Amino acid sequence: MTSASAPEMTSPKPQATISEWKKIVAPFQVPSVPRAIWQILNTFIPYVLLWWAMYWSLSVSYWLTLAIAAVVGLLVVRIFIFFHDCGHGSFFKSKRANSVLGFICGMLTFTPYSHWSWQHSVHHQTSGDLSRRGDGDIWTMTVKEYQAASPKWRWFYRLIRNPFTLFVVGPLALFLIHQRFPSPRAKGKDRKSVMVMNVALVLMIVAMSWLFGFKNYVMMQLPVTMFAGIAGIWMFYVQHQYEDVYWEHKDEWDYTTAALQGSSFYKLPKIFQWFTGNIGFHHVHHLSSRIPNYYLEKCHNSHPMFYSIKPLTFWESLKCINLRIYDESDKKLISWKEYRQRYGAEAPVAKTEEVDPADLPAPSEIGSGMS
Repeated sequence: MTSASAPEMTSPKPQATISEWKKIVAPFQVPSVPRAIWQILNTFIPYVLLWWAMYWSLSVSYWLTLAIAAVVGLLVVRIFIFFHDCGHGSFFKSKRANSVLGFICGMLTFTPYSHWSWQHSVHHQTSGDLSRRGDGDIWTMTVKEYQAASPKWRWFYRLIRNPFTLFVVGPLALFLIHQRFPSPRAKGKDRKSVMVMNVALVLMIVAMSWLFGFKNYVMMQLPVTMFAGIAGIWMFYVQHQYEDVYWEHKDEWDYTTAALQGSSFYKLPKIFQWFTGNIGFHHVHHLSSRIPNYYLEKCHNSHPMFYSIKPLTFWESLKCINLRIYDESDKKLISWKEYRQRYGAEAPVAKTEEVDPADLPAPSEIGSGMS
């Protein structure tokens, strides 16, 4: 079972100007309070009930607890999408309502609201721009950068791009540790929001430990965070890490093209589309972040501009896990196997183009954008 899709078309991709596509998306940029409240109810009520089910299951079988935790983890991904929409000011009409819900969702996802929203806005402004990597994205080197780097820096890059690091170590490291510290570039309320969230999380952990017992809480929270993190980071990964993804340097970078060709249309089965808050329509989201998640599919189906965008299916997306490095010569992400086939064994460190690690795009976020 797959999500409803627009009619298949094989004609060339329509080239819409900024003024044209702004008219197309405008009707879908108006938040709906009834839809927003319904999403809150159909997500938070099951979330609370399943936490009690996890607690009950601890006396039955921890395997049952883990099974329930997997479903709760998917609900956390959905809650993160609400958090994400609030950060864009698109979930509710009211800025205050977005801030309140965003903070609550931030507690449940262990993510500081203002700080993350600031970093994510940078991601939207720079996605697909080779000259402005490093904030809210997954660290990606070009072939030239990799060949110019020192052996130690190459090793570190390989470590970061390893699937075990990205999808097993990454989730817990990102949400439990990395998000506890502000970015050196953060200022004012964005930096303060990290400290405020840390205090709020301590209070939440104390309350949950009093309610369930500290050991029981940890046995429930860790797998929930792990499952949510794996699913969330995977979603963010495939949204911008596929073979024909659009990357250009700043002088040639185009916002509209970066949105429609640099963000995937990830076509998931309906149940997973629901759990991921329609964020698989990521090309629409990057075209206009003011469209709330509950209107993304409707917007996609509304105009021929979107019809010819090739969807990425779940089974096709699994191939993306092997992509490691961007080859500017043919504008594709390639695997290490393809790299060796094209460039032979490890190329020696360039003598005339040595790169200081401090000058390379920092791996500051391992999938931290999550949409």
